[in-house]
Amino acid sequence: MKRNSKLALLLVLVMLATVFVACNKQEGSTAEGGSQNMIMATGGTTGTYYSLGGTLAQLMNSNAEGVNITAQSTGASVENCRLLATGEAELALLQNDVLDYAYSGTELFDAKIENLRAVASLYPEVIQIVGTEDIKTLEDLKGKKVSVGAAGSGTEANARQILNAAGITYDDIQKFDLSFSESADAFKDGQIDAFFVTAGVPNASIQDITAQHKISIIEVGSDIAADLIANYPFYIEFNIPGGTYPGVDEDVNTVAVLAVLATNAEESEDTIYNITKALYENLEDLANSHAKGKEIVLEKSADGISIPFHPGAEKYLKEAGVIK
Repeated sequence: MKRNSKLALLLVLVMLATVFVACNKQEGSTAEGGSQNMIMATGGTTGTYYSLGGTLAQLMNSNAEGVNITAQSTGASVENCRLLATGEAELALLQNDVLDYAYSGTELFDAKIENLRAVASLYPEVIQIVGTEDIKTLEDLKGKKVSVGAAGSGTEANARQILNAAGITYDDIQKFDLSFSESADAFKDGQIDAFFVTAGVPNASIQDITAQHKISIIEVGSDIAADLIANYPFYIEFNIPGGTYPGVDEDVNTVAVLAVLATNAEESEDTIYNITKALYENLEDLANSHAKGKEIVLEKSADGISIPFHPGAEKYLKEAGVIK
């Protein structure tokens, strides 16, 4: 009963917000000179989403006509879906798996948020399973103290899906629901044996751990990866090169989700077209301004997208030959 009430309330809020956003677009929220004010929801102030969002906003403001975009710190992917749905943000950086859950009303969401739209895939967010030196395989996690990420987080969903694909359930491990920073601290103190983190490679916090501790990065084999991708099309297979982390000399096969730029269905086709064009026709400037910019390429802009593209983004990506 409680779940049904939450579902009904969220649906009502999204419908009301959609009407509000549509009215707001008609009235035209503008800045000086007639530009449309837009919020880009990102993540915490110390994270990649926030710094990249600021760089993207500057790039788009300089190269896309009629927009004035401001990057805003948020609670990241799950919150960003809500902000897009209610019109509190017009653009957002988030993980493509969380975007899929929100659109379909599964995993982390009790109701579908159907006004979400994709703009483009940006770069891989790699599922890295860090373990003590003696843990070599997923099977070795059985009986161990394992942090699967904060309860209700995208990382937790990644962990559960990967373990299940390997035939492992939470009953087979001693499960801890810790955030990434909590997991790193607990691992350093010997309170856990392994933890999952979904982040770019290399990750500075994992590198920091290797200064005092020997680690392993546990492989997700190609057979398990293929099973995951068949069931969850937002995953891609990813290879972590040997030497990425001290003491991990061999390549490690794993899977990744993707950081994506998203919007809502109420944004105008012209606005999102201009933003998408500004992004992909100024990649050299982006690469010179932010480290993640080097990983953003036009050819991969449609990878891992499992929800509809916004018509403006779709128009540009068709012109560029990325999608048909």
